[in-house]
Amino acid sequence: MNELIDFEELPQSLVIDVFEQTKGIEQELLQSFEELNTKKEEHREQLINHGLLNCESSLSTVQSPTTCGVDGAYAAEGLLATDLVVIGAVAIEGFKPPSAQGFWSKPEHRVHIGIEPHNEDTISIYRSEMIGMELALAQSAPHDLVLLDGSITTPIIFFNQGFTKALSFPNFKTKERIAKNIRCFLKAYYCVLSNQDADRQWVAIPKKSSLQEIGRQLKWNPSYDDRALLSSVLEEGEYTTPIQLLQPDVDWNLNPSVAYDFSTNAERAEIESLTDQVLDHLKKIRVLYYRPRAYIPALRLEMSEVVANDHERLSIVLQGIKNQYTQAFIMEPYPLYMADRMVKHLSQSLPACRHRISQNLAEFYQGSIDEIFTYLHSYRTEQRR
Repeated sequence: MNELIDFEELPQSLVIDVFEQTKGIEQELLQSFEELNTKKEEHREQLINHGLLNCESSLSTVQSPTTCGVDGAYAAEGLLATDLVVIGAVAIEGFKPPSAQGFWSKPEHRVHIGIEPHNEDTISIYRSEMIGMELALAQSAPHDLVLLDGSITTPIIFFNQGFTKALSFPNFKTKERIAKNIRCFLKAYYCVLSNQDADRQWVAIPKKSSLQEIGRQLKWNPSYDDRALLSSVLEEGEYTTPIQLLQPDVDWNLNPSVAYDFSTNAERAEIESLTDQVLDHLKKIRVLYYRPRAYIPALRLEMSEVVANDHERLSIVLQGIKNQYTQAFIMEPYPLYMADRMVKHLSQSLPACRHRISQNLAEFYQGSIDEIFTYLHSYRTEQRR
């Protein structure tokens, strides 16, 4: 049975059972495909009647922009006595226009590695620092178009969870770093949300979203999200009219008080002002769907209203994204694809870092060397391949 080659260490009986249970799924999928195809023209007509269907050719003609993509990751390896934690973000340039010079000779990054006490509840703290690093990189990028992985609302969610959780861990080192960097993180987030720099555009591209701004407005089948339906409706080069991001039932919230013990009165006032501005601009975010190539599903793009409402700046966004698709197998803009691939390998650095720490520690430790390797041993058996 050749298919078993890809299931190396799974029991053969389990794999066979998995294949047996796939029988019949194709009929369910066929029914879904037929439903989407049957409704295609009806959905397209609705978009036209509501003024929601546009073509990129109607926008201003612009020079091909320079582009970069930003993504982040975190990982924690449980050792016997502590956790070894790594948090980082990577920014990488996209394909350069023929007439443009590159800004970076290599990918830009921010990273931190350290140790923390064991605690299952601290993941949200790591995520808030990770997303802060991503925003700081995005803010400093000199490119015409800066693409962020995930929704533009992801930072407010991660910040709120992380800042709140950090209040419960007074001796947590990551908490202190976050507290000292909150002002920087919020400045970067406000920069992305307000997009007042006319020479740069920040756009978030979530891989998936359960929000259905267009589907709700046009009363489409709620079983399908907007991206799935619009991928069957939009043709190459078409995009939907920017509309307001669907707001949550409860207002966005952010408590930055974790920074107060590390801030002057003036800094605290600035942090509170930045928090209010961030929350205000989250209400002004615009969403559109764009199909850059016939072989690419519709993309969900989230951006500030000043970019969405400016035809020239919107043209820069769409042209920049389209230029980053040269291979059919890459389903996201090239710099986001590469940043994602790179940063996902961050966790693989932890075993090597641990061994290096062990070797350096052995030079100074006065006790038995065996104790070092015992206390720094990972909970998991390492893979040897």
